[in-house]
Order: sequence, then structure tokens, then C-alpha cells
Amino acid sequence: MPHELERFHQLLVTFARDHADAIAVQGATERFTYRQLLPEVGLRTHSLRTCSPGPLVLALDNSPQLLFWDLAALFAERPCVIVPSFFSVAQFSHCIEQSGASHVLCDPQWHGTLAELGFAQQDVFWVREAEPAAALPAGTAKITYTSGSTGKPKGVCLSVEALLRVARALMAGASLLLYPQAQLGMGGASQVDFKRLLGAVALSGAQSLIVVPQLLMGLITAIERGLMQVGALRFVAVGGARVAPSLLARAEAIGLPVFEGYGLSECASVVALNRPGAARRGSVGKPLPHVQVRIAEDGEVLVAGSVLLGYLAEPPVCDSWWATGDLGHFDEEGYLYLDGRKKHQFITSFGRNVNPEWVEAELTQSGVIAQAFVHGEALPKNLALLWPLDPATPDTLIDQAVQHCNALLPDYARVHAWRRLPCPLSSTEDTLTANGRPRREAILRRYHSLLSDIPL
Repeated sequence: MPHELERFHQLLVTFARDHADAIAVQGATERFTYRQLLPEVGLRTHSLRTCSPGPLVLALDNSPQLLFWDLAALFAERPCVIVPSFFSVAQFSHCIEQSGASHVLCDPQWHGTLAELGFAQQDVFWVREAEPAAALPAGTAKITYTSGSTGKPKGVCLSVEALLRVARALMAGASLLLYPQAQLGMGGASQVDFKRLLGAVALSGAQSLIVVPQLLMGLITAIERGLMQVGALRFVAVGGARVAPSLLARAEAIGLPVFEGYGLSECASVVALNRPGAARRGSVGKPLPHVQVRIAEDGEVLVAGSVLLGYLAEPPVCDSWWATGDLGHFDEEGYLYLDGRKKHQFITSFGRNVNPEWVEAELTQSGVIAQAFVHGEALPKNLALLWPLDPATPDTLIDQAVQHCNALLPDYARVHAWRRLPCPLSSTEDTLTANGRPRREAILRRYHSLLSDIPL
């Protein structure tokens, strides 16, 4: 057993001894103490060790069972692939075929697809002989598929050392709540029933959350309107996309303890995080102890210490420093600030560099606009395609939100003209990635005529 894995196992043994009756993980109908955690994982570890070789795919909804099987694969030293429930059939099939999976544990929605791929159900698994697949980099423990900027997901191969370095920086012996997506009001990659989500948060008594900016905006708006209280929440981590400073200011005004962070699949998740007593609004915090971060000459953020082994079916990564594709800078106290994506930055016809995520984040924090796409490459003025939170919102109200946003921006970054999208951006239309980020080239192709008709 690798050294990092032995250390992790010993930590769980210590938790089981010192916090035996404390709840380790809770789902919709199940809860397990730290005393019960290792035996549950151990049963599944034994089951995996008796199976024929090959990667294991987990395509299960959030629950304690997903956690137990994930940990079991780690201890059985079997490569494990996690597939999000919002992936399309084509994306799911791609993950299965590319990884050469031999065993799949999944929800019923995938049973028909697996049968078509030659799998047969045996006990809890869907099984087939391991297919020839792209060679896994040596030491691969986890393959996490990231949607990237194209429709075909990329398999990020991570070692047990990289995974557990990150885990060790975060583990605190707390209780983890793993509720099903439906209970949280989550549908697909970007559909949210905020009433159900906020109700689940309030009833759970959770003290900490990890959210993306759009969910944070819903939480803040509900508290501002008196629909819920801050309650037990004392640490709300936000990341996954740029967070507008105005949204962080709203959180501070209502006493919601929000801490912005930064992470990547390629770096086994979190890289930097604001923390109580060490926070700067607008930054993503200081790098955590398990990584090193520096800024390249062109402003790109580079990370070392916990990076991927490589992408599946691509050459292994040999450089110890991972070029993230994000632009950023440090302040004099070591706090990291992100300035947008390197490849998304456009240059206006006046020679001004603009990071569209910055402007889009400001537009979508107004409480009026749900989605924004900003474009200005080689143009004298910046254009935007917008979709409101409420489809019945009149154009006059949208325009007021745009003008309010413009008042906070320098002239070169302002939106000079806009049009309402005919329908929301979505992953099913290939205008959003599976995790909700704009597919910029696809949007430009799809809405070329709409953008071209906007007078400059």
C-alpha cells in the first residue's frame, strides 16, 4: 500500500477511535458514524479485490454509497472513474470506452446504454471483459472527466499521492452531508430549483457549503429578501467561476461568511482558499500548503505539488509545473487574484485587452440577468447576448441592469450594445460545457447573425 494511502487509512482509524459515535456521512435516509465508516468501506474493498481487473466506473447519485465505493476503489488500488449524472449518453459512452472499464456501478438511467456496450449485470455490478483502451499513466488512481471547452470530455488521470495531499489539507473530522440531486433541487448541469435547494440547506443545519457563484447569488438573494437566515452557516466556500466583487460585498453586508477559492481538476481540486483570519475580498486566497503557485512572465498561473499524471489517451505530463490557462497575480501579502482565462481574453480594435468573464460576472450578479456572453474581438465596441432570470423580464429592466453594471466598469470593458438570447445557453444545445461554462466558439457560430445585426 502506498505511503500516502497508509497515512490516510491510519487517520480514519484515529477518527474511528476518537470520534466513534460522531456522524461521518449522512444521506437522504442513511447515516453512518466514524465507527461504521471503515467496516463499510472494507466490505466493498474486499469485493473489488475479488473482481477481475480493469477500471471501475461510478455513475451514482450523491449518497453515502458513492463515497464508500469511491474509498473502496482507492484502498483496492483499482483505477476509478467518476461520471457526473448530467453527462449525455454520448459522453457517458465515451468515458466507458476510452477508460476500458470492466465494472460499472450506476443508477438505472444508464442500464440500457451499458447493455448496448456489451455489459451484463452481475450482483451490484455491470461487467464485461476489460476492453483495450488508452494506456493509463503509471500510478493512476482516479480518472475524473472534465468537460473542457469541447463536447467530448477529457480524462484527467490523478495519482493517489495527488488526491491525498489535497485531502490531508482539508480533512477535519466533520460530518459530510451527501444528499441526492433531486433533494437539492439540482437538475442537469445548470438547472436549479432554488426553493428546494435553500430549504434543504436550512433544514440540514449545515455549517459549511461549497457552491458556484450562481448558487451563491441565489442564497444571498434569499437571505436579503428574508426568505431564510444565515443560521448555522459559518463557512461558505465559492469557486468554479469568477465571483463579482459586488456579490461578495452583498454577502458581507448580510453577515454571510463567504470565502472564495480556486481549484482545477488537473490539480486534484483545490489550490488556494480564503480562510477565517486570512481573507482578502476579490482574491481566491493564499495557496494551500500542498501546492506551490507562481506567475509566468505572460501572467499565466502555474501550479506544482499536486498535478495530474496526464490526460487519458495523451502523452504523460512530465513538467512538474502545470500551466493552468488562467491569468493572475499576487499582492504583496501573497494573496492570489485571477484575471480571467488566457485563451478567452479578446483585444478590441482600440488595442484594449478585455477578459469577458470579468464583465459577464458583473452582469449576472444584478439579480436580473441569468446568463451573459460578451464579445468584442477586433470590434470598436463590446457586444453582449443576455438571458434574464425571469423570461418575462422586459427589455427595459434588462437594459437598466446593463447600465448599472457599466457604471462600475472602465469604458473599454463596458457593454455598448446587447441582444436577448432566443433561448438560454445549455449543455444540451452545446452552448455550455457540462459544468455550466460558455462554449465560446460554439456560441459565436450559433449566434453569428444575431451578433452581426447589432449596430455598433
